Amino acid sequence: MLSLDHTRPISSLVGTFVTWKGFLLAVALGSGVGPAYDTSSTLLSPDIPSSKESPFDLATKLARWDAIYIIQNSRRGYLFEQEWAFGSGLPTVISFLTQVLSNFGIQNGPSLEAIVAVCVSHTSHLLSALVLFKLGLVIWRDQRLSFIAAVLHILSPAGIFLSAPYNESTYALLSFSGYLFLAKGLLGPKRTFAHDVSLVASGMWFGFATTFRSNGLFNGIPFAAALVQELFRAPSLSSIRRRCALIIGGLAIAAGFVVPQLVAYQTFCSPQSLAELRPWCTSGLPSVYSFVQERYWNVGFLRYWTPPNIPLFLLAMPVLYLLIKSGLEFIGRPLSQANGAPASVNSADQAMLIRAMAAAQLVLAILSITNYHIQIITRISSGYPLWYWWLAKLLADGKTSAAGSNIVRFMVMYATIQGALFASFLPPA
Repeated sequence: MLSLDHTRPISSLVGTFVTWKGFLLAVALGSGVGPAYDTSSTLLSPDIPSSKESPFDLATKLARWDAIYIIQNSRRGYLFEQEWAFGSGLPTVISFLTQVLSNFGIQNGPSLEAIVAVCVSHTSHLLSALVLFKLGLVIWRDQRLSFIAAVLHILSPAGIFLSAPYNESTYALLSFSGYLFLAKGLLGPKRTFAHDVSLVASGMWFGFATTFRSNGLFNGIPFAAALVQELFRAPSLSSIRRRCALIIGGLAIAAGFVVPQLVAYQTFCSPQSLAELRPWCTSGLPSVYSFVQERYWNVGFLRYWTPPNIPLFLLAMPVLYLLIKSGLEFIGRPLSQANGAPASVNSADQAMLIRAMAAAQLVLAILSITNYHIQIITRISSGYPLWYWWLAKLLADGKTSAAGSNIVRFMVMYATIQGALFASFLPPA
């Protein structure tokens, strides 16, 4: 019987992770009793006829939908324009690790990249849960609340996407790491050089996260809020140093998005390019990402608001509720989760940080409703810590624990059904 003991957090979290992942992978394998709706994954293994996809090939079952692009990009780089819709972070990591394994004599077979990607996703998910636990301790000083939130991240409705070759689990790890360094840099009675270095490091973590998912740019909101707050303080040596650290950190986040765009511009728009210039090359702010999202995926303001997509909006409503409800509550009462924070925590800085994190979460939810493919909110929400803390507080409070338990039941049910559909190459993805 799985034991959840917040007094032994690490072993309990690892045990929960192994149990949950074992269950989800069993669901994915169990979906092999019937043929996959689509056999595009077999393109990754050209030696295997598409009609003979093995029902026990777990790597193939997890390489569905966007994962096919990510694995192909890791093998031979970005070849076609539409492939720039997917961040370069994960393909780069997969390619590097595959090369390392090859140097150790491990044969680069047709499924090696997929296996490496699945391992990266699992490792990142486990580490992100541990980092989220530590982040909760830094911000709330409440071990039980932090532990419950970390368990909720393991049981995230993102489900199988945190095991598959997708960006979500690694993004969550990098994003939570960024917030951990940001919290350590901002909170506390002293302003040392080490605290400012922590802010710069936070920006770098967020910048790396942005190379995995473009919504990492929203992590710049806390930096902007902290800088504005700092500008209202009397100038001093420590204040000037803090402002510089925040600016450098913010620029690092922006670089995570801008640098890949510059690489694409050099590829498609340079005078040396033999191909005809693409339309986005001559736009005011040339961005291959924005162009391909609009051109190939029909992403744009209210473009997803069509009658056939109503079921997808309905599926996304529970997660949208969690994001919006928790975000608004934290903006109104940022310290509502605090359980007697010690004097070492500056409450004004803590409130500012929580409100800024809530703003980033709300921006994500609003853009998901108005611009994104709405169904992806169930997986990209996994990289935002506030709603885990909000739900953890519901579960910890006797008056609201029943409502919180119902939400957890939904998460488990959704992730289970989603795992079977995903492994069979069925939507929503």
